[in-house]
Order: sequence, then C-alpha cells, then structure tokens
Amino acid sequence: MPLETFHTSAPLTLGVELELQLVNTHDYDLAPYAEDMIRLMHKTPLPGSVVPEMTSSMIEISTDICHSAAEVLHQLTPIRDALVRNADKLNIAVIGGGTHPFQLWHQQRIYDKPRFQELSALYGYLSKQFTIFGQHVHIGCPGPDEALLMLHRMSRYIPHCIALSASSPFVQAQDTAFDSARLNSVFAFPLSGRAPCVLTWKEFEQYFDKMTATGVVKSMKDFYWDIRPKPEFGTIEIRVFDTPLTIERAAALAGYVQALAAWFIDTQPFTPQEDDYLVYTYNRFQACRFGLDAVYVDPADGSHLPLAEHILRTMDQIAPQAERLGAAPALQMLRSEVQRQHNDARWLRERQQDEQLLAEVVRQAGLRFRGAA
Repeated sequence: MPLETFHTSAPLTLGVELELQLVNTHDYDLAPYAEDMIRLMHKTPLPGSVVPEMTSSMIEISTDICHSAAEVLHQLTPIRDALVRNADKLNIAVIGGGTHPFQLWHQQRIYDKPRFQELSALYGYLSKQFTIFGQHVHIGCPGPDEALLMLHRMSRYIPHCIALSASSPFVQAQDTAFDSARLNSVFAFPLSGRAPCVLTWKEFEQYFDKMTATGVVKSMKDFYWDIRPKPEFGTIEIRVFDTPLTIERAAALAGYVQALAAWFIDTQPFTPQEDDYLVYTYNRFQACRFGLDAVYVDPADGSHLPLAEHILRTMDQIAPQAERLGAAPALQMLRSEVQRQHNDARWLRERQQDEQLLAEVVRQAGLRFRGAA
C-alpha cells in the first residue's frame, strides 16, 4: 500500500485526542462499558468524536480542528459534561490518568472491532497490557517537508511533554517509582520510539516503501512512534502525553506545544540532525522516571541541567508566540506547577499517601475529571 498523499492544513491548527478510563463506582476498578457509553454519547450532538479503544474499559474522545488552547477547552467541556451525565446513568465514572492504578491486565477484554482483534492476535498479551491512556496532540502543517522539520525539532522537547503530563505512577497496585510508567508499555511494541531522521517527504516515502516491502508495515498506523506524521490530516501527532486528570490541563498542554511550534516557524532555531537522537532515549527515560525532577541533556552541546529549568527557559523563549496565540494563560498554568515541581503523578501519589487506598484515589480522580474537586 503506497503512502497517503500529505493533505496540507492550516499551520498551527490543533486537534486533541484523549483516551479515558471507565470505572465502576463499587470498587473503582475498570468496567467494560465502552459500547454502552458510546451508544449514549452518540445521542447528543457534540464536536469531535467518541470512539472505542483497544479494550472495552476505554474510550477515546477527540476535538474538531481548533485554533487555540481556549478553543480546545471550549470543545472538550461539553464533551466532558456529556460523558459525566452518561456515566451517571450507567453507574460508572470517567477518569483521566495514564494508567489505572490497580487493574489487572489479564481481566481486560479486547473490544470487538476487526483491527483490535487483529492486533490482539499479533501481539498477544501486549494488547491487553495496552490498557493505558494517552493524550495525542495534532499540529497542522502547510506541507509534508514542513511537517518533518517540525517533527524533528519537536523531538528535542519530548521530555517536556512527558514530564508535564505524567500521570501514571501506579501499575498493578504498585508504585512503579516512575512518573510515567505508561510509556514503558508503549516501548514494548516494535516500531515504537523515534521516527527516522529524514527531512524531505521524498526520503520518507522511500523509507515507507522499504518498510512496506518487508511486510512489517501496512500503513502509518503500524508506527507507534512518539511523534508521527499524519498525512491524511496534514499534521504531526505528538503521542507521548499521559492523559491528564483534567481537561483544563489537556488544553494547556495543547497550547504549550502550539506556542513551541510557532516559535520554530518564527525563529528557525536549529536544523535537526541525526546526532540530536544520541541522547533522545536517555532524556525520554529521565522524564518518564523522574518527571519534573529529571535531568535534561541538551543535544546541542551535551550540557546537563534540571529538566524543570529547561522547561522554564523554553517558556520564556516562546512567551511572545504564546501571547499571540492566546496561550499565555495555558503557559502560566503550567509554569506555576513546574515552579513547585508538581504534576498529576505527584497529585496521585499525595492522595495515596493520605488515603492509603488506591480505590479512593481513583474515586477522587473521578471527581477531579468532572470538575467537582
């Protein structure tokens, strides 16, 4: 199958997808209510879409094309409110977070959809372990070469995205000591990690043709990269975010990467090269493991500095673009949390330290998602 034609889109437009957890209100374990929830959601006209995910205790919501973080939040709010109303009808709750703190992977059911069944047959138990929850942010690009340039520039800032969104410290009722344990599950899949460092669409087509010739790849969906081009949308898709606990944080993260992308376009700060990736996996690990307490290795000169400091410096650099795009409130929200070294992973750990009961942590996360706490 040939690579799809890259459909251009308006530069810096946004689209956001959120994978969400469905839990019962008895013991707050995952509940297989995706089909019922989607049926109820389809009765209400809403922006974007609501679709199933790999296992039946997951759903994915998405926005339509947006132009700002404020518009993302404006679209996510009625979707969130409809989710809450319908969840109440089903006696379940909807929560964010990159992992469910204590679900058992072997108890999950693969959603009855041909692609999910094919993936289950191919990947075995990894498919059920893929009951993890991420936020994807699409950024519009005017052409395919511009998309690849944007993708590889953004790769230097993947640790920012991980640390700012990290919300998966617990797996199988254990504190993993990672702020984002979710990405360890993604890394288990072949064709995960980073995209090849090519900067023209012609070179990328050649790479894609080689991969499809091997029979390993049939379409772009088979790449589980941290960032990948989406030719059918005319975007790049950043996939490393854990799903935040609130839609407000989800919108702020979209505003952050939009301002960062605008800064790339305005300043052309550097030309990506293969050597950028010498420290990529290490920086990615640091952000997953330590969150905002991580160390960042600058691929430009090899210098080491606290990741939080690098994020704050970047926020200063992109402040004019954020102001122009209406993302200044989003940056201020994130800045205040970076300054106090606080993300959703820390919030979850603090709740568990107080409650000593993960089911209660999940209950409170449900209140947080619905805007009640």
